[in-house]
Amino acid sequence: MFSDEIVKGDEIAKAVKCLMEEDSEVRKRVKDMSVKSRKALITGGSSYATVGHWIETISLISTYHDLPPVYPVGPLINHKINQNIMKSKNPKQHGEIMKWLDEQPESSVVFLCFGSGGCFGVPQLKEIALGLERSGHRFLWSIRIATEDVFKQIENIEHKTILPEGFLDRTRRKGFICGWAPQVEILANKAVGGFVSHCGWNSILEGLWYGLPILTWPLYAEQQLNAFHLVKELGLAFELKLDSRIFNDEIVKGDEIAKGVKSLMEEDSEVRKKVRDTSLKSRKALITGGSSYASIGHWIETMLASNYLL
Repeated sequence: MFSDEIVKGDEIAKAVKCLMEEDSEVRKRVKDMSVKSRKALITGGSSYATVGHWIETISLISTYHDLPPVYPVGPLINHKINQNIMKSKNPKQHGEIMKWLDEQPESSVVFLCFGSGGCFGVPQLKEIALGLERSGHRFLWSIRIATEDVFKQIENIEHKTILPEGFLDRTRRKGFICGWAPQVEILANKAVGGFVSHCGWNSILEGLWYGLPILTWPLYAEQQLNAFHLVKELGLAFELKLDSRIFNDEIVKGDEIAKGVKSLMEEDSEVRKKVRDTSLKSRKALITGGSSYASIGHWIETMLASNYLL
């Protein structure tokens, strides 16, 4: 943009002619992918078709524009990072969180965590508290309070000063509230049965890896796209919000949150079944013979054959 380079008319004319060729190979493949992508969204369509078509499209672009090939790998999850951070920041609370979780029944706890930048104002925190109480489910809630500075959140605060009167007393046997949380370690605990998330990509991978359905509450960056993809295209999450934004004036009411949590924690829901299946597939991808394992092998073969390492 605003460079001195001028694209000549002849070059543009040539590109437009190529673009409009009715029988071009590119047009045929695009039409085929269009049909496949529509089939993926109807009953019986593959929940992985959309991701596969993204990869196929990128590969197609790479082929026609002499770009490097695409090697899909993953899921890539650091199972220790949150645990190590938490132990260094607040070892006492880390122990209290894990002890409390270990005392809860299997798949009975809903975990609420919104990433390193996810935070809410006091009015929204009160509605979340009301929603959790009305849902009747056990909960582990990581609270961070918004400030005027986008890059700063309040983590250590007296919770009774910001939550509904009597909430802590009424839920003391069912709930645990903390600041920073060892997310991966919590998601891996057998007591956790659902995940209310901002839908950052790492959080999505971690939740699906451990077979946990997600209740979507995106806040910023690409999270709205991630939430839409999970709910509408893959059927791996429940919708609380798809288009919410951090620091706007919208308040999600307690009744809506309670309804979402109840759906999230249903033991026999179709979403939970899909998530469990996805969890198994994601683990198989990383073992010998899995898709990720094979893709890395292809990449190594390409590198060696091209003498990139010499």
